[in-house]
This record gives sequence, structure tokens and C-alpha cells, in this order.
Amino acid sequence: MEEIEIAVIGAGVVGLAVARALAEQGREVILIESAGAFGTGTSSRNSEVIHAGLYYPAGSLKARLCVRGKALLYDYCAERGIGHRRCGKLVVATREVDLPRLALLAAQGAANGVDDLQLLTPDEMRAREPALNAVGALLSPSSGIVDSHGLMTSLLGDAERHGATLALASPVTGGERLAQGWRLRIADDFDLAARHVINAAGLHASQLAEALGVPAPQTRYARGHYFALTGQAPFRHLIYPLPVDGGLGVHLTLDLGGQARFGPDVQWLDNTDPATLDYTVDPALGATFETEVRTYWPGLAPGALQPAYSGVRPKLSGPGEPAADFVIDRSQPGLVNLFGIESPGLTAALAIAEHVALELGPRG
Repeated sequence: MEEIEIAVIGAGVVGLAVARALAEQGREVILIESAGAFGTGTSSRNSEVIHAGLYYPAGSLKARLCVRGKALLYDYCAERGIGHRRCGKLVVATREVDLPRLALLAAQGAANGVDDLQLLTPDEMRAREPALNAVGALLSPSSGIVDSHGLMTSLLGDAERHGATLALASPVTGGERLAQGWRLRIADDFDLAARHVINAAGLHASQLAEALGVPAPQTRYARGHYFALTGQAPFRHLIYPLPVDGGLGVHLTLDLGGQARFGPDVQWLDNTDPATLDYTVDPALGATFETEVRTYWPGLAPGALQPAYSGVRPKLSGPGEPAADFVIDRSQPGLVNLFGIESPGLTAALAIAEHVALELGPRG
């Protein structure tokens, strides 16, 4: 049986960031991915937004790691030449009755250390975005967008330059505790002994923990669909409605080429097997998306939205429940489980990696 110091399971953006951070400490790292390529799950099926840290309870892991991760991510992208833009975001209230919610969101962001937020009057909002229809807005100047694939490619390159190895098409099917570390069974025919294991398996994290004989929280799955706009959008900022149950509402995001897309919605799934998730986008959902978008952009032309893609978020809370925090579980010796790493996981990835590296402590 081969032996290694650290096995990171899951080569999404968080697993890649963790592998990089540990490899840069001079540790021996293997990054194990069940798919045939890195970053094909939640990391490649999202809005590619750099979040400021508005939405999460003060002191929560989501709040702390999002704010820290945002700073690390902007610096990293600038240093490495990774495509990104600090375009800013407007969270809008389309009804007078919602203005207090906008003020509460501003207060929550300030409590989290987001110190650049501005509540805008309708005139100030329209001066920035004339096509927007709302009674007020919250400006988040430090929100932005990032090329998620470019980011993941760079993280992998850093990890490999410091000696980390990536093993693709290598599902971990089981394992057990050893006197020092863990035995991992990979693809049912190969055993690997690792002194430390980092479970960064995303959608599969709970199932992986259970396969290792470790208790895990129930993971719920929420699919979000995206529709792309045909033609050019008349917006410079990201446009978000106020949050809804299970998500942040059908918002407008821009890619680095200026293409606009809308989403995600929230569709709770009964499926408990992440290996059989369906990513189909039903074109009939376009009518519902048009209705949602016209609450803040009445100028959207009929039929201008086309199906784009969908993603699935691993959630530790269900419909109607308060949004759960990230869980970084160290209850088992030699094992770090990362549960419920959904939004703002992309923004927080470098901070999560920093946190995990500190949790492991110095090599020895």
C-alpha cells in the first residue's frame, strides 16, 4: 500500500486551493478527483461572482471567509493575470415595503466588515443604471466577477509546481481509520494510506464521509438554472434582487466579455445521489425568468432569454429553514471534512484553504 502525507479529495476550486496552500508549505500532497477533469462540478456551474460578504450572519464562517477570501482573491488574480473585474453590484428593492430589508442588508454587510456599501436613492441609482426600475438600491463596489476556469487552472499549476500530484478518474469508494491516518480505497482496486485527509468533495462530501465510516450531516441539493441574454444588456453593474428562500434571487451577472446571464432560480431536488443529478435546463422556464427579471428590468424584450446551463448547490438546510453555515469538521483525527460549501465558496476558496492549513498546523 502506497503512503502519502496528505490526500485532498475533490478537485473543485476549494480542493485546488487547499492542495496549493499545503503544497506551498512543503507538504506531500495528492489531489484525488473522481471525474476525468478538475473543476467540473459546482465550481464550473455558478455565477462566477466575487461576493463582498453582505448576506451572512456576523461571525459565521461564511461571513469571515467570504470577506477574507475576497481580499485574497483580488490580490491573487492581479498577481497571476487571471481575468476578473471589480464591476460592483446593485441590490435593488422594487417595492417601497422592501426598503427596510435593503437597510438591514446594508447593516449586515457593515457588521461583517464590508465598509464600502452605499444606500442609493432612486435618482442616484438611475444615474448609474438608467434602465433599472427600482425604488432604492444598495451599492456594493467591491463585488465583481472572475474567470473561474482560469482561477482553477492557476491554482492547479501552483500546486503542481510545489510537488502536488493530481489523480483524475479516481473515485474514493471507501476507507477506514489507521493508527496514524486513513486508508483510502480508490476505484475499488487501489489502497492509499494518508496521514491527513481533506474531504473537499463538494456535492459528494457527505457521502464520502459516510463511506469512510464517519457521521455526516444530511446534504440537500438545490438546482439553479441560468438563461443567457441574446444581445447586449444595458447594465454595467451586477443587478441582484433581494434574497429569496434558498438563494439570492434571479440576478443579472456579466461575464468578462460583457455577455449577460440571469439566474439562478432555486429548485429543491429530492435526489440524494449526486452521481445522478440532472443538469438539463427546461426552455419553458424562460417565461418565469422573464417575469422575474422584468420586476427590475421592464425593458427586457420577449423571447430574449435562451437556456444556458444549470448548477447544483450542496446545502445543509432545506426549504424554509435559515441558511446553514459552512461546516469545517475536525472531529475525527487526521480528517478535515468540508460540508455545505456552496456560495460564497468560490469567493472564499483561498480563505478556506488558509483556514484548513492553520487547522492542520505545522508539519510534523
